[in-house]
Order: sequence, then C-alpha cells, then structure tokens
Amino acid sequence: MTSTGPVDTDVAIIGAGPAGLAAAIALRRAGVARVTVLEREAVAGGIPRHCHHAGYGIRDLHRFMTGPRYAQSYVARATAAGAQVLTSTMVTGWTADGGVHLTSPAGRRDLHASAVLLATGARERPRTARMVPGDRGAGVFTTGQLQQAAYLFGQSVGTRALVVGAEHVSYSAVMTLRHAGVDVIGMLTDRPHHHSYAAFALATRIALRVPLRTGTRVVEVQGRPRVTGVVVEDIATGHRRTIACDTVVFTGDWIPDHELARARGLTMDPGTRGPAVDAGAATDIDGLFATGNLCHPVETADVAALSGRAAGHSIARWLADRHRAGRQSGVPIEIDESFEWVHPQRASTLVDLPRNKIILRPRVFASAASIRVMQEDRCLWSGRVRHLVPTRPALIPTGWLARVDPAGKPVRIESALRTHD
Repeated sequence: MTSTGPVDTDVAIIGAGPAGLAAAIALRRAGVARVTVLEREAVAGGIPRHCHHAGYGIRDLHRFMTGPRYAQSYVARATAAGAQVLTSTMVTGWTADGGVHLTSPAGRRDLHASAVLLATGARERPRTARMVPGDRGAGVFTTGQLQQAAYLFGQSVGTRALVVGAEHVSYSAVMTLRHAGVDVIGMLTDRPHHHSYAAFALATRIALRVPLRTGTRVVEVQGRPRVTGVVVEDIATGHRRTIACDTVVFTGDWIPDHELARARGLTMDPGTRGPAVDAGAATDIDGLFATGNLCHPVETADVAALSGRAAGHSIARWLADRHRAGRQSGVPIEIDESFEWVHPQRASTLVDLPRNKIILRPRVFASAASIRVMQEDRCLWSGRVRHLVPTRPALIPTGWLARVDPAGKPVRIESALRTHD
C-alpha cells in the first residue's frame, strides 16, 4: 500500500497538467470520493497555459483549442467533477509510511492517500545539460522559458533568433518567436531530417521562410552580456561557421521530472528515464501509479491527457479490488536496438492505455518497418509501421497482451527496417 496509516484523501495526484487533471476527472466520474490534485505552480493547467497556438484538444476533447483555453477547460472540468485542486503546493518528499510532505504558503504538512499518482511531466534539457560551451550571455532559452517570457510575462526576448531542434516543439518555438516580433533566421538539427509533421516543416520553410540546416550542431555560444552569435559545425565535414544572432532557443531533448519517483525508490526505465510501469500505469510499489509525459517523454498534451484518463480508470479499479491478492508484477517488455524505449515496460492483464496502443520511440529514420512481438518462440503479433521517425511515436496495438504467458520469459519487440539517411 502507498500509505500505511490513516488517509486524508483517497487519491493524491501530483501534477495538475493535462494528465493529472484528466486522471482526477476520471476518478471522480468512477465514484472515487476524495481526489486531491497537488500543483506547485500558482495556476493549474500545465505547459499548455503558455502555449498560445491552436491545435490542443483534438484527440481527448474533440475540440480545436489554444493552449490556454485547453488548460482552463481541464481545470474547470476537474473542479466541476469534484476534485480538490491545490495550487502553490509543492511535494518535497515522502514520509516513512508512504505519505507526502507538502510545502505551501499555508506552511508545511503531510498528506496520506490510499493511492498516489505521479503526473509530474517532463522538461527540456537546458543549454548547460547539453554541454554546449561558450559565453553565458543573456538570450538563451528553452521553449518553455521562451513561452513563459513571451506569453505569461510579456518580456522582450530578442530580435534575431536561431532555433536548435526540428521536432514538434521546435516549430512551436518558431511561432512563439514570431508572436514576440523576433526574426527567426533559421532552425538546425544534428539529425539528417526534421522529425515533425511534413506540413509543419513545409509551412515553416515556404510560408515563414525559415530555413532548416540538417546534420548541424551548435558547438559554442558567443557574446556577453548578450548573445551575439553561435558557432555551428557540419557534422559530416567538420566545417564550422559563425551565425550572428542575439537569441538561441534549445528545443526538445526531453527528460522526465522524475525526482520524486527516484526519491521513492521506484524502478526506473533506462530508456524513458521515468518510472517503469505496467499496462495499467502501476509502478512496482503497490498503490503508486505514474502517467503522462513522466512515463513517455514526450507526447502531445492530448495524448498525455488520455494517459491520465486511462490511469484514473486503472486506479479506480485498484481501489475497488485492493483488499484482494496483489496484482502480478507483469512480464517485462524488451526492445531491440531500433528503439530507444517502449511504454509500458511490463505486460499485464489489466490494460488501460491511451488509444489502446503500445508506444515505441524509434532511434532511426526508416520506412516500411516490419515489427513482431515475440515471447520465446511464440509470435504474439506481427505487423508493419509505415514510417519510423526519431522523437515521434510508433504505435502498435495492445491485443497481444492478452496472449502473454504471465509465467513465461520476457516479451521482445523486434523490427526489420529499411533505414534512410
């Protein structure tokens, strides 16, 4: 059990982004009486609060919304469902009996719950974590820092910007910079292709006239007290050149906000760097669950919300059945070298997954990929994925989970690829 003493709430959810709020709504609709959502920010809603472009809510709410409207909608739905949402409340650690330490403007206290759901999300690696040397002048951002500066605080972010990265969030950074009146002089990626939707890349290159340099990396940032330029290197030739700019935005390269998971002693997946979970969002500590981009960094907000909704269903069932014999830990799911990670990491008979899909994160660009799921000499499923693109999900169905032998050896996902540069 998560808490061994008297409980203050049935479920404590740490994180009030789309995943945490969607889980709270699902739990309340399933009849769970006391659901408490804990959010360290002053306003709930997560990252979409400061993403003013449209495109949110398509898969989960079946609406086309801006980020702030989407965030407000989830907060309103969770509150209307009867969940308690506590903002400016940081979880700083764990009690010896499985509760959580809270710090808020009201002071410090402990909270105990029958079940805890970690929905702490993910963050981009800043320039320092990427080990990019050079001067430490002003004007270096991650996408999240940029959006907060531009949208939440109305700050000037610069005049001439270079975007490092070419995934979904990189194109979001371009739109934020244009909103802020900044000239985007280019994007670059160390990979041979962009790894977003073709429509995004085409529109940015043709309509917005923002060029993309592939196979290129930043090797130095120059300028004090303000950035004056960056040195970039062609990976194939080693040729270097300096690009003049006063703003650099490092995008993507996500890492889960996993500090609480590690502090609790959860088994961590080396691929996602988040907690390892089964197909019902359960970790290896009974009563402790994890969901959203903490577990699959990162998918879009609506996929994170669908993950949270599925986790809510799973937790409601666990609460109803917790006095029975504990659930089996699940057979491990392994992957070959074509993939960085798989979600979930354990097969289980209880399946609550967003879109009823297993998520694979490719390492390489490939087309016409043949994939098969094996347990020893048994083929549980085989099929094809049209394209594999790094940082984008490859999805396979979940029906084969019912055919896994719970007493058997690990399941292995294998691929036969036709890669391209």
